[in-house]
Amino acid sequence: MLSDQQALAKSVQVVPSGNRQKVQPKIPNGSHLRTKAQKLSFEKKYDKVHALLQKDKKLLAKIKDAADVYSIDPIHMIGAIVGEHTYNINVFDYLQTYYTKAAIYSGMDLKFAYDGEDIETFLKRPQFEACDEHKDSYSLWSCRQAVWKKDFQGKKVDGKTFPRDRFSKVFFQPIYAGQTFGLGQISPLTALKLSDLVHQKSGIRKLDADNAAGVYNAIMKPDISLAFMAAMIRKAIDDYRSIAGVDISQNPGITATLYNIGDSDIHARELREKRKKSGRTVWPQENYYGWLVNDKAEELVALVDEAGGAKKRIKQANARQ
Repeated sequence: MLSDQQALAKSVQVVPSGNRQKVQPKIPNGSHLRTKAQKLSFEKKYDKVHALLQKDKKLLAKIKDAADVYSIDPIHMIGAIVGEHTYNINVFDYLQTYYTKAAIYSGMDLKFAYDGEDIETFLKRPQFEACDEHKDSYSLWSCRQAVWKKDFQGKKVDGKTFPRDRFSKVFFQPIYAGQTFGLGQISPLTALKLSDLVHQKSGIRKLDADNAAGVYNAIMKPDISLAFMAAMIRKAIDDYRSIAGVDISQNPGITATLYNIGDSDIHARELREKRKKSGRTVWPQENYYGWLVNDKAEELVALVDEAGGAKKRIKQANARQ
C-alpha cells in the first residue's frame, strides 16, 4: 500500500509552460516609484539587464554551473535576475561592480540588531525556546520568523515596543541600503534559512547571524550568491512537488513569482488546500514579475542555449533528481 507521500509523488501534475493570465497583473506602486526615481522605464531596465547577461559570458557560465549543481534549468535563475533588475533595482553595467560592493560590505562592522538588542540576545527570549528543536536552518529560521509575527510584531513585550513590520526588515537591515542585496537581491534572512542546503550542495561555509558581514558577503558576492539563488529555486520546485503535488520546473514564470514573494512552502500548502476544496485542477498563478519572465521566455532561453533547448535541459535536470 502506498504511503501518502508516495501517492502524492505518483499523482504529480506538470504545470504547463506560459502564463495563465492574458494580461500582466498589476505592478506594485513601489516598483513604479523606484523606476521613476531612476528616470527609467521598465522596458529600458529589462533591456539593460538583458544586455548585461548577453555580453557577460563569464556570468552566464557561472549561472549554468550553479544551476547544474542544484539540478535546475538556468532559465529559472535568469528569470529571477531579470525580474529583480526590471522591477526592484537597476542592474550595474558590469558584474565586477557587485564584487566591489561585496568587498565594501564585508569590511564593515555590521550587526543584526534592533534598538540596541542584537539578534543573538533577542533569540534567547523564552518565546523562541521551542524553535531550538529544529535542526535544519530553514525550519529553524522559519520558526523564529513565525514567533516574531505571533508574539512580537506590533506588540509591547517586557516594556519594549516592537514595530509592526517584517522580521527581516526590523532585525536584518543594519544600514539604510534596502532589504535585499546583490545580483540575486537576496535578503539576509532568506540566506540564513538556506544556509544548510547551500552548505550541503555547494560546500559553502554555514552562515551565522552573529556574523552579519559574512552574511552580506554571501549574498553580495556573485560566486556565492548564485548558489543561494539556485537553492531558493530548487526548494520552491521541491516544495510544490512534495506539498502541492505539482511540478513547476517547466514554468520559469512560476519559479520567478516564488522567488519574488518567498516562503514557497507556505504558498505550496495554500495551493494544496485550494486544489482539495475545488476538486479540480488548480494551477499556481504567476504575478506581475513572473508574467514578464514567461512573456520573455523565448528571449531568455536564447541567452543560454538555442531557442527551445530549455525543455530538454529541464528533463535532464529532473532525471538527475
